[in-house]
Amino acid sequence: MNFFGTDGVRGTANIGNLTPESALRLAQITTDELVSSQGENKQTVVIGKDTRRSGDMIENALASGFNSAGVNVKLAGVIPTPAIAMLVKEIDAGLGVVVSASHNPAPDNGIKFFFQDGYKLSKTQESRLEDRILSDEQYNERPVSSFIGRVSTLENADEIYVNKVTKSFTQSHNNLNPLKGIKISLDAANGASFKTSANILEQLGAELICHHNKPNGDNINESCGCTHPEIISNLVKKDQSFVGISHDGDADRILMCDENAQPIDGDELMAIIGCHMLRTDQLQSKTLVATKMSNFGLDECISKNGGKVERAGIGDRNVMELMKQIGSNFGGEPSGHIICKDYNTTGDGIIAALAVMSAIIDTNKPLSELRKCLNKFPQKLININIRKKIPISDLDAQPLIEATEKQLGSEGQVLIRYSGTEPKIRVLVEGKDHSYVDDQASKIADLITNQIG
Repeated sequence: MNFFGTDGVRGTANIGNLTPESALRLAQITTDELVSSQGENKQTVVIGKDTRRSGDMIENALASGFNSAGVNVKLAGVIPTPAIAMLVKEIDAGLGVVVSASHNPAPDNGIKFFFQDGYKLSKTQESRLEDRILSDEQYNERPVSSFIGRVSTLENADEIYVNKVTKSFTQSHNNLNPLKGIKISLDAANGASFKTSANILEQLGAELICHHNKPNGDNINESCGCTHPEIISNLVKKDQSFVGISHDGDADRILMCDENAQPIDGDELMAIIGCHMLRTDQLQSKTLVATKMSNFGLDECISKNGGKVERAGIGDRNVMELMKQIGSNFGGEPSGHIICKDYNTTGDGIIAALAVMSAIIDTNKPLSELRKCLNKFPQKLININIRKKIPISDLDAQPLIEATEKQLGSEGQVLIRYSGTEPKIRVLVEGKDHSYVDDQASKIADLITNQIG
């Protein structure tokens, strides 16, 4: 694919695939392929965005494209990505659209879609859109007069999301203030959740200290958010909090921090939530869905507690697709995409945080104790900025990769993959011997850097 990456369209705003012209045409084609066929009662699209300066530009272009194809648009404003997945069903829309580049820096932006059922588009649906957007085909079926779409504001969009999440948590604990007395530090990454997550936690009774919640259009993810674990660690120390919560720019990911200011990644969060769901008989099929990037220790942890781990392709969409196939209601990625399917149809940072808080409340144990359920295999991940992409099989490092895989056998892995959203290649080596893992990862990374870095 040349247009869609692992999570929608992504790139530098106002260049390439993220120009207003491209966004307008994408909206027209999307109407043709995905909206028109749903019937008159689904001729509405809801659009949300994060706090980037370029969000207004792309939002307006998308709205114009949908309008010119005869579709009404409701603008949800600045709101987390998972809120759009929820709202598309709540207002019975035909499609949800998010303008966001997630954890990427402020100059970037992106466009991703949620279908009428609240799930991300399938690869087949994206392929259909991509084939048309990359063709020379012109969009000529333009309605006129009263058949042109209109734009309106979706009033209280953030309140709908906040109230739905809050209600689910209070009902599950039979308590209107289940977080009362718990001191939490929140890093909102100057992103889409700067209001919603704070409102949710405060309504649930938490003693909340908010940080990086003053977006200005250019400071999203800037030295903050879940890609900077040292930040939430320092905040928890300074605030003397019991828990730290850190989002990315669109709040579909999460990093947490225990009372000792030690960051907790996605694998650890999945272990904590998965074990709690097994203990309370909530994990459907007794199966957690992870990806190849997850630590092998997760498999051991879940197995010891009576469950099993199935592995999907990398990307939260692939995780969700496998969850649906096997009948599981929980899964995620070490990056912090955590999917609690009973509550939302995509990765949702604040819902994942509340799932962890449930484990704390129900067991009366701090995160420093709960995290001990996972004993990680030594793992080394190196991200390399690259000039170009070549097939993995053509890398000079391929002989060393194969030799390392043979040495590790069934007690480790080597994963080499290109990022779907950034000009990077990721090198992951995992095994039981820490020094061997570090040495091999560094050697492989050096060969790749010399060739395409």
